[in-house]
Order: sequence, then structure tokens, then C-alpha cells
Amino acid sequence: MNEGSTLLSWVIWLPILAGVAVLATGSDRNAPLARMIALVGSIAGFLVSIPLYTGFNTGTAEMQFVEMAAWVPAFKINYHLGVDGISVLFILLTSFTTVLVVLAGWKVIQKRVAQYMAAFLMMSGVMNGVFAALDAILFYVFWEAMLIPMFLIIGIWGGQNRVYAAIKFFLYTLIGSLLMLVALIYLYGKSGGFEILEWHKLPLSLNEQVLLFIAFFTAFAVKVPMWPVHTWLPDAHVEAPTGGSVVLAAIMLKVGAYGFLRFSLPIAPDGSHAMSGFMITLSLVAVVYIGLVALVQADMKKLIAYSSISHMGFVTLGFFIFNAYGVEGALVQMISHGFISGAMFLCVGVLYDRMHSRQIADYGGVVNKMPVFASLFMLFAMANSGLPATSGFVGEFMVIMGAMKVNFFYAFLAATTLIFGAAYTLWMFKRVIFGAVANDHVAQLTDIDARETLVLGVLAVAVLAMGIYPQPFTEVMHSSVNNLLSHVAQSKL
Repeated sequence: MNEGSTLLSWVIWLPILAGVAVLATGSDRNAPLARMIALVGSIAGFLVSIPLYTGFNTGTAEMQFVEMAAWVPAFKINYHLGVDGISVLFILLTSFTTVLVVLAGWKVIQKRVAQYMAAFLMMSGVMNGVFAALDAILFYVFWEAMLIPMFLIIGIWGGQNRVYAAIKFFLYTLIGSLLMLVALIYLYGKSGGFEILEWHKLPLSLNEQVLLFIAFFTAFAVKVPMWPVHTWLPDAHVEAPTGGSVVLAAIMLKVGAYGFLRFSLPIAPDGSHAMSGFMITLSLVAVVYIGLVALVQADMKKLIAYSSISHMGFVTLGFFIFNAYGVEGALVQMISHGFISGAMFLCVGVLYDRMHSRQIADYGGVVNKMPVFASLFMLFAMANSGLPATSGFVGEFMVIMGAMKVNFFYAFLAATTLIFGAAYTLWMFKRVIFGAVANDHVAQLTDIDARETLVLGVLAVAVLAMGIYPQPFTEVMHSSVNNLLSHVAQSKL
């Protein structure tokens, strides 16, 4: 499909080249130029990703916009790119989010501006590479390369404990990836190549599949992150600058979930079925237990970080109930979570830029001074709670429907997130936004400016559009999801 296209290479390398151009501006004396090049580069990166969606053929599960070139012929390693209905939306989400992150850091970042902007542009290209790679080594190179810019973003522009958070993030994700590398090498030995789609056809014994599943699980579960390997995420979120938190929540967590669909389920279908009870248990623990943990947080960023873990539990639950409602609902939830969590972290960033505090107790009565901001924040808080007509409702509803087809108890526990989500989100919102002006610091607040209104307004439109009319998102994934489920249903034994 779409043979001869180089769109995916543009989507990957254009942001990376823009990042190099931004770095070339040098010191902070040229910060305005660095910002402008970063904005132009991020917008160009988003614009070249749009034809992936407009030119996408929804009637087939085949890979589209395929590119193939020999990279290391001796080991049959290729520069092989392509997207299907599962991956194409995440490339658009990545490119879209990068534009917002550049705008969000426009005034806030005053030191090492070029390096900050370049890190996000390069990370955008590398993450697009993860979603487009059809060669396992190419995937692994992009997968590991993601760590470097995020490590620098947290470690250089982060909070007081940034070095601890950056090292913890790096070690968790790197160590988790090592077993995946072992699995990739094992599969190379079985097949003689690194083509991911060829691995989907390999006849593997149940023991092989379970061991491969566990190897992939260590990498993907840490990245999602699933309970109990989630502890790096709250630290990373709290210490990361606002842009780092947005990309971490909106995109980087999705890469782990995506790995389950591209590797674990199709390569080890019988192993996936054998391990499904384990995966569903961990997912429900994340939904319920982490939701309760979020209730007691005093730091707004930490609360939203735990909320992300709880919502990502919905995603892995949807994957491992093995029906179309569950998988498509999980994918919708991933896109929606990208919008909502990104918006929530941006809202906290707006407050932090003005008051330099993330503590809920330091706020109160913000609506009296920031009515426009309070209105947008309320929309995102409602979406995070799963309010119908927002994107937060669609994915959760579909996963609950899918879970109901399998087991009422799964659906019941999953549905508790609508209660816990509303409890911790609205409790935070009420204490921060409503009531009388709490102190002199709140009294001096000023409402959001045009740039902040644009960033949050675009996300508000995305949240409402997806909530009211989700079909443009769901129709893209139908064929690929059905093809995946039919493949998983066919035993290799």
C-alpha cells in the first residue's frame, strides 16, 4: 500500500533535523531564534504527518506507507517502516503534542532554551520511529533512543530532586528493556531475520511463547507503567518540567502499551492467553488501588501521575479481554488520555509558573482571579472523571462493555474508576479553584494569556470532538484490530 512513499521518513527525520538546527543557534543570546525554529519545525512535523491519516485506507489491515531499505545486510537488518490502523493515530498524537509542548515552554524556559526545544523535537522524531518501525532492531534503537532526551529534560530542567528522578527513570526503563533484547535475539535465531511481521507467523511452543511474553512484559509493563513497576512515574512527573510531564504522559506511556499489540499478542498468542489472568489482575489492581492512592495526594502533579497509572490500567485490561470492544476501547483511551493528561499537566504548569507551588493546600479561590483558566481546567477535570460527551468517557465505556462480555466482575471493578476518578479529580479541583481567595499569592494571580489560551483551547476542542464524535478515530483502527484478534484467536500449537 502507498508504495514509494517517503512520508514516514519525513515524519521521523524532519523533527530530528529541526532539533539539530535549533541546537545550532547556540547560546541563550539567540533564544528567540531557537524558539522560532523549534515552532516552525514542530508545525512542519505535524503537517507532514496529516497525509498519513487523510491518505489512509481504512478498508485493509495491511501495512501502509511502507518503506524498505537494507541497513545491515549481513544480519538481515532493514530500515523498514510502515503503519497500520493501530499505529497511525499515535504518530499524529506525537506530532500534535510536540507543537503544544513547544508553545507551552515559550516563556517559561529561560535557560538553555535551544537545548530544551531540541530535546523535544528529537524525541518527537524518535517516538514516531517507534510507532513506524517494522524491523525489530530499528524498533529497539528508537525505543532506547527515547530515553536520552527525556533523561536530559528531567535531569537539567527538572525540580529539586531532578537527578534522582532522572536516574530512576533511566534505570527502570533501561533494565526493563534488556530482557526484550534477549527475546529479539532469540526470535532472530528462530527466523533468521528481524522482520516483526514475519515473527507473527513463527510456530512457537507454549513454553517458548510464555517465556517470550515475560521478556516483552518486563519492557512494556515498566513503560506503561503497570503496577507494581510504576514507582518511577510519580517521581519523574513531579520533578520534570511541564513539557516533560506532558510528553511523558501523552506519548511515552503509550509506547509500552503499543508494544503489547505489536509484539506480545501476535508473536505469542497462546502465551498471551495463558498469561491473560495475570495481566487482567495487574490491570484491575492499577485501576482500583492506584485510584485510591491518588485520592490522598497533596501534590497536584503527583495526583495526576497516579491518575495516569490508573487510566493506563484500563488500556491493558482492554487488550487482554481479547474482544473488539476491549482493544478498540483501549486504543481510544490511549489517544484520549494523551489529550486529557497533557491538558491536566499543562493546567498545573500554568499555576506553577505563577506561584511556584504544586501543593493543593497553597491554593483556593483561583476562579476569582482566573475565570477563563478555571473554565478550561473544569472541562479537563470532568473529562478525567469520564464525563459523557468528553473523550474520557468513550474509551472507558467501550472497555467496560468489552469486559462485561467476558466477566461481570471485571466490568464491575473497572467501572469503579468512574467513581474514584471523579473523587480525586473533583476533590482537587474544588480545593484549588473554588471558594474565597485563600491567600495573598492567589490574590495576585493573573488569568491565562493568548498563548496559554491557544494551547489549552486546542486541547479542549480535541477532548470535546473525540467525546461527541469518536468515529474518525475508531474507523481507522477497525480492520487492524479485527485482523489482530483473528490472529490471536488462531493457536500456533
